[in-house]
Amino acid sequence: MKNITVIGAGTMGNGIAHTFAQFGYQVSLVDISQEALDKAIAKISKNLDRMVAKEKITEDDKTSTLANIKTLTSLAEGVANAELVVEAATENVDLKLKIFKDIDQNTSDNCILATNTSSISITKIAAVTSKPDKVIGMHFMNPVPVMKLVEIIRGYSTSDAVTEEIMAVSKTLSKVPVEVNDYPGFVANRILMPMINEAIITLNEGVAGVEEIDTVMKLGMAHPMGPLQLADFIGLDVCLAIMNVLYEGLGNDKYAPCPLLVNMVTAGKKGVKSGEGFYSWSHGTKDLIVADNFK
Repeated sequence: MKNITVIGAGTMGNGIAHTFAQFGYQVSLVDISQEALDKAIAKISKNLDRMVAKEKITEDDKTSTLANIKTLTSLAEGVANAELVVEAATENVDLKLKIFKDIDQNTSDNCILATNTSSISITKIAAVTSKPDKVIGMHFMNPVPVMKLVEIIRGYSTSDAVTEEIMAVSKTLSKVPVEVNDYPGFVANRILMPMINEAIITLNEGVAGVEEIDTVMKLGMAHPMGPLQLADFIGLDVCLAIMNVLYEGLGNDKYAPCPLLVNMVTAGKKGVKSGEGFYSWSHGTKDLIVADNFK
């Protein structure tokens, strides 16, 4: 397997494209927006520069990695020769189903169709294709080039052969793949998102402030960053989407998203991507400044 197509040039998509390209795969990065594709290549180049500065790779490695990526705005053209497609579009069920219908119609019968979804049913996605046995979840962690874990999620119809192949491919990327079954939130977000939601509830009820909550979890629980800071990095809109999937899929009130989270997303406060969430990010990501609403 050498020809990989990544659908979506956002944070996760460009990270996935970067990682495959760095390990010698030929990558087609597809997005409907040429502007998004240009930003993705600039981001990948910047991340590679950082790796060169840290002497993790050489300038030649950077050059070859970038040479391994081509960008396209046509999905049909982008997936035509793919042996593996990794979808990394927005965490929206209807959008993903539409994309997978389109991918299915434009790929060979042997092409494996993977989704980077962080919570949506693999079985549901596979059901809109003609080859559900070749559909699988490949949930990378952010930032993709750095984080070792890949959740490999089997749908109801995913074959053993496809699962074994994707486990093997993940290892060629210097990742640690972990096989899990297809339940709402899988493992990572089934555990992580209720914790983040509970931190937001704790803030909403006035138990403690933003910095206090994050400090307790960092110093008391040895987390590398607090849950509210992490929520900002993930994107509060993504956190809300995942909580809704958990709430609807598991039917338990403990998964109901906090009203504060709902209101912040409605108001456009989505974290790093919008410049403000629980923290203000207009200054960059080095110094944490609690957003005005939470001072």
